[in-house]
Amino acid sequence: MVKKDKNLKYGARSLIAYTEPQSYVSEQYRTLRTNINFSSPDENIQTIVITSAGPAEGKSTTAANLAVVYAQEGKNILLVDGDLRKPTMHHTFKIRNIMGLSSILGRQVSLKAAIKKTGVNGLDILTSGQIPPNPAELLASKSMDVLLDQLKSKYDLIIFDSPPMLSVTDAQILAYKCDGVILVLNSKSTEKQQAIKAKEAIAVSKSKLIGVVLNNYSNSKENYYNTYSQTIS
Repeated sequence: MVKKDKNLKYGARSLIAYTEPQSYVSEQYRTLRTNINFSSPDENIQTIVITSAGPAEGKSTTAANLAVVYAQEGKNILLVDGDLRKPTMHHTFKIRNIMGLSSILGRQVSLKAAIKKTGVNGLDILTSGQIPPNPAELLASKSMDVLLDQLKSKYDLIIFDSPPMLSVTDAQILAYKCDGVILVLNSKSTEKQQAIKAKEAIAVSKSKLIGVVLNNYSNSKENYYNTYSQTIS
């Protein structure tokens, strides 16, 4: 068991479910967790992709905090940085990104060596590893299928932070391989047509759109951003 390290200086804004678990925003992440659990009562959702329509919409923050609240529920969780182009999770958790997902898919390191503890009880992390020249090909490879099977045997839930859906094909590839997708939209910057195109891209990937997170939504109860989640039927 990993004890909570008071010296971990996670940003209050980026990992608020850990630093301020009683806050209004943290409660919204728990609401999102509940909505996901109830969205498919007859299906075992074990792999989830968190993506967005475009960049800077809050997908990585959502992925990190969702992973934290699931771990707080007592589950064994793995957070994977599937953005092999502009990874950020190693910054969020202050973990060195020398080896990770790309290293495993490139058969340079073992799964055991690449997965790291985060300091949050029940939450492990697999960072992106070094940025490869062929991210889409690695994610679409047979090695990725083998890795997913290995991870499913070890963890209750695997959460992937992926690139934006409309930027590159990587997110569609991950969505196709996983059980469901959460689409993150920014209330102040995401255009309606972008959101529609992102939803269509998820449909093309033959994955299930579990729900949408409307990020950066102002609420008078807090003087910083709040997150509101809505499950799509």
